[in-house]
Amino acid sequence: MLDPLDFVLDCQAVGQDRAYCRQPEPTPQEGTMIHEPDQTDHRRRKETEPIRASLAQRVAAFVGNDGERATALPGLSFAKLTAPTPPASYLYDPSISMIIRGRKRVRLGGTTYVYDESRFLLTAVNLPTVTEVLEASAAAPYLSLLMRLDLQAARQVIAEVDTHEAHMPVGGTAMATGPATLELFDAIRRLVDLLDKPKDLAHLGALIQREVIYRILTSPVGARFREAVLLGTQSQRTAKAIAWLRENYTQPLRLEALAELAGMGVSTLHHHFRAMTAMSPLQYQKHLRLHEARRILLGENVDAVTAAVRVGYESASQFNREYRRMFGAPPIRDVTPLRTLGATCRSI
Repeated sequence: MLDPLDFVLDCQAVGQDRAYCRQPEPTPQEGTMIHEPDQTDHRRRKETEPIRASLAQRVAAFVGNDGERATALPGLSFAKLTAPTPPASYLYDPSISMIIRGRKRVRLGGTTYVYDESRFLLTAVNLPTVTEVLEASAAAPYLSLLMRLDLQAARQVIAEVDTHEAHMPVGGTAMATGPATLELFDAIRRLVDLLDKPKDLAHLGALIQREVIYRILTSPVGARFREAVLLGTQSQRTAKAIAWLRENYTQPLRLEALAELAGMGVSTLHHHFRAMTAMSPLQYQKHLRLHEARRILLGENVDAVTAAVRVGYESASQFNREYRRMFGAPPIRDVTPLRTLGATCRSI
């Protein structure tokens, strides 16, 4: 893995085409498995089985055919798949993802998260990932929900609620898994009950969303979520830099300017940025560029050079090299079978 200060702050994020500034991406084998279900999770999964069985019928009927369907409540969507998926790029917004049936793998940099119905996936800032549905069939479709989190509402809930009971130590990346409890699934059930009542959903849905935020804040990952969304913290200043990169990833990156935007020193920003995203700022920009290039290649009839230029690369050879390092094959060889399978880059 990288360090000494990630190869002198990624060569100060300039001269990105120079050979001595290029660093190998961590391979999936080098990643650390953050979580796989244990006996406690199996017991929790058994406990929520009845409510999930009811939810599965409702959600499957709501989505219909394979795919993702948004609800009338902004930021809330459900998905259904009848077969496992190959690895696909996805940029997570601040959100909570829950599986009603199935199993999923999410890779963030060199870190891998595997979760099923017993865990939820929390994402506190924009993060580029590779996702893969591991269990799905026509007889037992994969079913999940994605709820984008209103960070302003989260700050209001934090201000109103004492969250000192959250016992996860502060620190770590802005992605984590937490226990999908019966209380959390009950809130989701009440949201699903409102799906065919748009007027009720518009008014009561926001209240249940606040309850979901409360459940996250009082969960083992609550302290991490709280730190990430509170204004004035190092995490919030780092999130500002992350948001800027998310919107401006095609532009050349200078760490000094990014640190000034965040109101932090360069080394401080670099330290906190890596802690939140498992990547340095330059690596984060590279991931954004490559994930977007893959999305363009999958969804549009363009060649690799065109995709490279559109996401900010000046060197086609550097793009091909870094693409192969991240996805395991050159661009066209990588996306051709995915096009055949009809793979998409959505979260599922």
